[in-house]
Amino acid sequence: MLAAAAHAGASGNDAHLIRLGHNAIYRLDRAVIARIARVDRYAVARKEIDVAHWLASMGVPAVRPIDDIDQPIMVRGHAVTFWHELPPHDNANRVELATVLRALHTLPVPEFELPRLDPFEGLADVIENASGTADGDRDFLRSHLAELMARYTALPAGRPQCVVHGDAWPGNIARTQDGSLLVLDLEQVAVGPPEWDLLHTAISHATTGTLPERQYQEFCCTYGLDVTGWQGYPVLRDIRELRLALFAVQIAAEDPRQQHQARHRLACLRGDLGPRPWSGWTNIP
Repeated sequence: MLAAAAHAGASGNDAHLIRLGHNAIYRLDRAVIARIARVDRYAVARKEIDVAHWLASMGVPAVRPIDDIDQPIMVRGHAVTFWHELPPHDNANRVELATVLRALHTLPVPEFELPRLDPFEGLADVIENASGTADGDRDFLRSHLAELMARYTALPAGRPQCVVHGDAWPGNIARTQDGSLLVLDLEQVAVGPPEWDLLHTAISHATTGTLPERQYQEFCCTYGLDVTGWQGYPVLRDIRELRLALFAVQIAAEDPRQQHQARHRLACLRGDLGPRPWSGWTNIP
């Protein structure tokens, strides 16, 4: 972070870590946010900058990159990007999330190349590299991943493919104090089935039981579709659940405090805790 800030002509001396997940997020002086990707993610970081500019051109409010920096900046294999800090904000609610997704899914595909959605990207590496994972769990995850990849090839037809956010949950839509909604975290934007963006909310309702029925129905009515009624939903649901479990596994390899949550999610996937909904899925910082 310090090396990238110096290259960009900024000071990182007073920087502090905001979040450590798929990316390391730092706040620098002068309301600048630095995002440090994992190694070999230059193309993804470049895409985030392009998507942010494209959304602005489409009139969709989103997080804004610092325009007078030639970025991403590469430091020891890590792509670093710099963004304007958001104004004071809260997470969107589910109705607001549905409103943003409905608008996003009607946009034309941009002229620059967007990747096709790959719901399995990086999962095999997480399985192989996650320290602290028992051999039996690793064998189960390998087998489960192979099964899901086969099922995905026979995914039933749904709505026409379009630009999707890729990680659509309320934490990735910010509501500012004036009521504006800003799209955040553009790392997984791709062209794919719009149903993928509806999964987080559906899973919160049907898999973990944390979203009440009334709020789920409000989301569906606002967007215009209940994805759980689509024939392909179980396939995408199972893939999304695996991704959420492996995120916990990946973080637990770096933060032992998350080991219990990782083991709990794996037990759910194995069927050890009975049918859905599964309680006990807590947020991971």
